Amino acid sequence: MNDAFYEQLVARKSRPLDVVIRILIIAALALVLVFSMLLLGFLGVIITVVLAFLAYYFVFPKFNVEYEYTLLNHDMEVDAIYSKSKRKKLITFDIQQAEIIAPKGSPRLNSQRPEKTMDFSSQDANAKAYSIMIQMDQKNTCIIIEPDETMLNHIKSWMGMKLYLD
Repeated sequence: MNDAFYEQLVARKSRPLDVVIRILIIAALALVLVFSMLLLGFLGVIITVVLAFLAYYFVFPKFNVEYEYTLLNHDMEVDAIYSKSKRKKLITFDIQQAEIIAPKGSPRLNSQRPEKTMDFSSQDANAKAYSIMIQMDQKNTCIIIEPDETMLNHIKSWMGMKLYLD
């Protein structure tokens, strides 16, 4: 078989809001501990430990995200990997159905009006992110990814003139 398969991993940069949310969660847990100790005694400690465990297990992993782009022929799948352990499939689409693929912020995208935007890039200002304009669920959707040169070469073989490298 002549299948083209390529995987790429992109780590999302930590946002300042993530640090603020972590501090607020820890402060809220401290307040819960103090007030529940006054009202419930030792049961308040148990409640706080359970809440801390839930925050550690369900909330904090969402702040450490890596995106995995998998390209099999012209089908692209984007997965999110939380804390290097939990995987969630985010989106799958046929790259050949894209109307245009161009660098993010390119003037070639000015005529496109996306109804929905999905950003699967590292959100690093210095990184070269690309916008994929595609119809999904009857909506014009903009998918932002950060492909490397090898992935761009694979995409170019299927997209031809719809891929702009600017």
